[in-house]
Amino acid sequence: MILNSNSQTPIYIQIAEWLENEILANRLVADGKVYSQYQLAEMFNINPATAGKGLTILLEKDILYKKRGLGMFVVENAKDKILAMRRTHTLTQLVEEVVQEARRLAVSDEELMDLIQKVQQKG
Repeated sequence: MILNSNSQTPIYIQIAEWLENEILANRLVADGKVYSQYQLAEMFNINPATAGKGLTILLEKDILYKKRGLGMFVVENAKDKILAMRRTHTLTQLVEEVVQEARRLAVSDEELMDLIQKVQQKG
């Protein structure tokens, strides 16, 4: 992954989202060790404190846990937690934005549903 320094999303949040995506893709697994803030800093050429903030976000969301002196690890049900959070929060937020834009453009509910179905069929 390449971090986007021009994005409105702060780098530490991009790091947290990248780690979540790694968990969803089964590249980081339950009770598996996660990259340290120094490894992440080297991988992405960023300040270790920035990488640490990304790890802290996942620690606070109970996606990761610390083992003193050993590092951070993925919690047992991390994948389920991430899926639930993204479905209830992220997906809802995206849909709200799409619906608002559709209203501004005078797109009917039927047209919007048709568009969603077309996009689903493509992917």
